[in-house]
Amino acid sequence: MARLQEAGLVLPVTVPAGRDVEELAGSVGQAAGRLVRRRRALHGEVRLEATAMTDGLLRLRVAAANTAAALAAAGGRQDAIAASFIGAHLLLSLRDGDFVSLLEPPDAARAAARSCSQHRCWPVLAGPEGQTDVLLVSPIILYDHPAVAPESSVALYDSTEIDEILTLRVLTLTDEEKTEARATDPRAAAIIDRCEAMSPEELQQLHGILRNPRALADPPGLTWPTAVASDGAATEDQATGGQAPGGGASGTSPGGSIEDRPWWDPEADASVRPDEDAVVINGVPVARGSRVRVNPSRRADAQDLFFAGQTGRVTSVHFDVDGSTHVGLVLEKDPAADLHEGYGRSFYYAPEELEPLEPLRPGSGPGTREGKEKPQ
Repeated sequence: MARLQEAGLVLPVTVPAGRDVEELAGSVGQAAGRLVRRRRALHGEVRLEATAMTDGLLRLRVAAANTAAALAAAGGRQDAIAASFIGAHLLLSLRDGDFVSLLEPPDAARAAARSCSQHRCWPVLAGPEGQTDVLLVSPIILYDHPAVAPESSVALYDSTEIDEILTLRVLTLTDEEKTEARATDPRAAAIIDRCEAMSPEELQQLHGILRNPRALADPPGLTWPTAVASDGAATEDQATGGQAPGGGASGTSPGGSIEDRPWWDPEADASVRPDEDAVVINGVPVARGSRVRVNPSRRADAQDLFFAGQTGRVTSVHFDVDGSTHVGLVLEKDPAADLHEGYGRSFYYAPEELEPLEPLRPGSGPGTREGKEKPQ
């Protein structure tokens, strides 16, 4: 680290050019031709610098660059693509040190984490939960310690896609398109072959799976409705479910008990009224009609981050089956806000991502009920 603090470090990256030849056989095993794949040489560099901060922390700056990009671009689009680092990832490892999560930093490092920034990349802790000496810098948004979901049976590219969509897309390719894709490289050919060989059961499991994350903690004989835990994405699944909607442990609704209805049926808990429910944020009841300012967390979806600092009007408050609270809103600067609200289209944020701008005005909404105090 001393060297990184003094002068930094530049590491050259070189991938040599290559030529692979694959013999093609006919239907009865006879020689039918050759497939020749050529790769351009790649040249780049990785720069590392370290800066001392307070409380014994160091800020590490990492930049990856393609040093041959300008030269390749002069030859046209195809030459530029052939000499590009497409979908490049960085994997950093420390010895006798730890990385601090930028998504969920400890209290002592929150200010330092907020001062960090990234451009065209997303750094997260890698490895199993609890490991802090490996950092993955990815061109896509991930959470700390990403993992491949058990429902993913095909290694599609970098294992961060929605498997169901990509698998179905592969299966809809024409025979000619599949032939062209197989000729790209052995990895692409293997993906197409594996997708075509998937059984109906394997395809079905990509659509989703039901789990009760509290099954082991619940007393014997007590079961709650389960909720969708995975949508087939190849990233680590985030399970929900295991608690009665609205946080209640039991209850009845018109037409039967909660056990008689599926968890997703609105009548499963008649006490849940998103257009009337309220949640307390910084001591202020927030419900339909409240004005709030959006302050997304670093773990927020990319689209949610675009609206940081904007103001919105609350349209609903939801308590889900996992005990979490979600506040629906429309943006005040959105000229189509009324239209979105009329169709029930809202952006959803956690209470801790919202700042109340004013107390709820009497008559501004259908009414409020006691909400859940969320930790700030």
